[in-house]
Amino acid sequence: MLIFAHRGASSEAPENTLEAFQIAIERGVDGIEIDVHAVEDELYVIHDRWLHRTTSGSGRVKDQSKAIMALLDAGNGQVVPTLWQTLQCINGACVLNIELKGISDVLPVLQHIDRAVNELDFRLEQFILSSFNHHLLFNVKQLRPSIQIGALTASCPLDYAAFAQQLNAYSVHIDIDCLSADFVFDAHQRGLPVYVYTVDEIEDLDDMAAMGVNGVFTNVPSRALVRRAHHLQTAEAQPSPLSYSSQS
Repeated sequence: MLIFAHRGASSEAPENTLEAFQIAIERGVDGIEIDVHAVEDELYVIHDRWLHRTTSGSGRVKDQSKAIMALLDAGNGQVVPTLWQTLQCINGACVLNIELKGISDVLPVLQHIDRAVNELDFRLEQFILSSFNHHLLFNVKQLRPSIQIGALTASCPLDYAAFAQQLNAYSVHIDIDCLSADFVFDAHQRGLPVYVYTVDEIEDLDDMAAMGVNGVFTNVPSRALVRRAHHLQTAEAQPSPLSYSSQS
């Protein structure tokens, strides 16, 4: 089960900041999940449409200028990083899931990915572009079929993961409150890994492992990594059928 640091190690540092990303890398996560919004001709890593929850600013992100964005405190003296600053910070250390939020044009994101592959230590397969806006994901696949996309949902459709398959998605990402064993089974039958958000508690991590979920997005990656190690140790300690037969 892959461990993605949700907005970085957001329980240990301000979310979606370079500090949170660096801590997540130090913890040894498999991936980091971030969110991007466009301001003028720049892409910024921030989750909300509004500034007030996570920064010293106020108002809608889309109404700001680059000059204002550069002055904001995102907590602990951290700036709101640009996408390029984030790519430089992570530098291919793990998978990067970029959630497309406050953007209308996917091309600048694709250009950032191309630059990261050419100038940094990223490989193309280390990127997943996800979104609740499936039109944006469709556009990504039209422009760059080789890019992996993750189809996000906060519901459990009647036809389960069919929507992700129709988008030619690499993976399907679902809210833990909507997850079921039937959904996981259906997605796997369609060849889709299942990534679940947001999974912070031990009991939920155990449930995800038991269901065969492929990855989780967590605000507490250190806890999730320890629990995964426990699951692996427990599995290794279980005798196989061959060991039983060899003793008989």
